[in-house]
Amino acid sequence: MVSEQWIAGVDLGGTTTKIAFINLNGEILHKWEIPTDNSNEGQNITKNIANAINQKLADLNEQKTKLIGIGMGAPGPIDYETGVVLNVVNLGWKDNFPLQDSLHSLTSLPVVIENDANCAALGEMWNGAGKGARDIVCVTLGTGVGGGVIANGDIVRGINGAAGEIGHITSIPFGGAPCNCGKSGCLETIASATGIVRLAKDELLKAETQGQLAVIFAANGSVTAKDVFDSARNGDEFAQQIIQEVGFHLGFVLANIANTLNPEMIVLGGGVSRAGDILLDKVNTNFSNFAFSAVKESTTLALATLGNDAGVIGAAWLIKNKLNL
Repeated sequence: MVSEQWIAGVDLGGTTTKIAFINLNGEILHKWEIPTDNSNEGQNITKNIANAINQKLADLNEQKTKLIGIGMGAPGPIDYETGVVLNVVNLGWKDNFPLQDSLHSLTSLPVVIENDANCAALGEMWNGAGKGARDIVCVTLGTGVGGGVIANGDIVRGINGAAGEIGHITSIPFGGAPCNCGKSGCLETIASATGIVRLAKDELLKAETQGQLAVIFAANGSVTAKDVFDSARNGDEFAQQIIQEVGFHLGFVLANIANTLNPEMIVLGGGVSRAGDILLDKVNTNFSNFAFSAVKESTTLALATLGNDAGVIGAAWLIKNKLNL
């Protein structure tokens, strides 16, 4: 029976690749990860994924017929129709790498490729914070800021697969810190873990800064985003000011996204979102200040529930959707 079959969900990252066998209810049955080998222009990446899937099936004493397909999330813009990765900076591949064809030829299974942030959004829609909703914006706050937009149950990809680049919405129109994308003042330069650390260090280098965060910085020569949030919870006024600034920019950008799309939910995921209510409360306040009244009343901000599993679950949904299961 098809209900007893599995989907392989793959979340391809620059350092590690997460793989999971997932049932048709979106539940993870087995999950593991392998290192991402980006040497030799990434020639071993798909071979290693195919081998890892075969090896896990053998370990579980299962036949390959157990799998109905492989869904994969990959960084960067993707041509969804062909499964070609248009360009990506940290996997070694040349532009226009035929990822779907490469993995299909190695496994003989149906393969669907999607941007990794879009997969995280699909995962939260299928079996996470957005379960049951069909209009969702998912924002991943990690080393950078990723985004996925779902309208009426379908990913919004745009003409070149680059829709949902929420991290590169300009939050500071004049000046602002330079972003890896080549622009300045992007939301990513403020609301990512990297951005939060930069905001903190810029101020901590000024000798007059005091408090718990300053003590950590003096002892270690650096701070993390988690240090900022922990210090804020402990009453550090300086750390609280940083979160206030992050909450302002994030709330401002999300309100304008919501004014455009009026989603049912905006789901915040990624490592930074684990700060919880101390961040969400600030974002909510600023969202309310900038959102159109009808949008404010109908759009809910929520924290993601799937954590690092969102990507593999959303990737598996790609196969379920493609095969109309």
